[in-house]
Amino acid sequence: MRKLIAAFLLTGTAVAGPAIAADMPYYPPVIEIPDVDYGVAGSFYLRGSAAGNAMWAKEVFHPTATPRNFAITDYGYGYSVGAGVGYETGTGLRVDVTADYLSNDNMRATVGAGAVGVTPGVHSLQLRSTVVLANAYYDFGFGDMGYGAAGGAFGYVGAGAGLAFNDVITTGPAGSPADTRGTNTSLAAAGMLGVGYDFGHIVADVGYRGLYIDSIANNTTTAPYSIAGAWVHEVRGTLRYRFN
Repeated sequence: MRKLIAAFLLTGTAVAGPAIAADMPYYPPVIEIPDVDYGVAGSFYLRGSAAGNAMWAKEVFHPTATPRNFAITDYGYGYSVGAGVGYETGTGLRVDVTADYLSNDNMRATVGAGAVGVTPGVHSLQLRSTVVLANAYYDFGFGDMGYGAAGGAFGYVGAGAGLAFNDVITTGPAGSPADTRGTNTSLAAAGMLGVGYDFGHIVADVGYRGLYIDSIANNTTTAPYSIAGAWVHEVRGTLRYRFN
């Protein structure tokens, strides 16, 4: 009797099982949706810089003297400090606006004994300038030759353009008029390159900046000279602080 009941149950299960399975709902396999890759996000930053500099130009032009052009014989030396605000895109490209206070002394020109309208001897220049530039850079990493926003050591190149607000003082030899002071505003441009290290929120770099000042001029009547195409060569260190 027990064998008969067991056989009956097995037969029922075999018949009913497929029908029950056919009535059950179908659940598709779980599909995992990957996280969206937004790439490396950009960030705003503040920056501060300090530099030592040397300034040189070819000659001084004096409109009322004879001759009118006098060769510059000595570099001027000084320093600059500056600050700025910028944005880096996360692709290696970054842009910022900077304002620098530049000080440079003792760039000299020698006026020969036969000159007319200006005292012969050595004349020197003191320059105090505020330089405002809009800049763009590209950072490139050294480890995997990718962009430098991912951290670690990197190099950079950059360029900028803007204005220089110049305050100049001329000092002449004994017997010349007293120190004369004048001001002018000039176009300015810069090229930069250097290396740095990305620590995360803090980024440090050291590099070269070649600053071109189109015109430095003393607009007084007693010393109406001008210097065209002055180059300021800087070795500059910079710290940047990222906000995110």
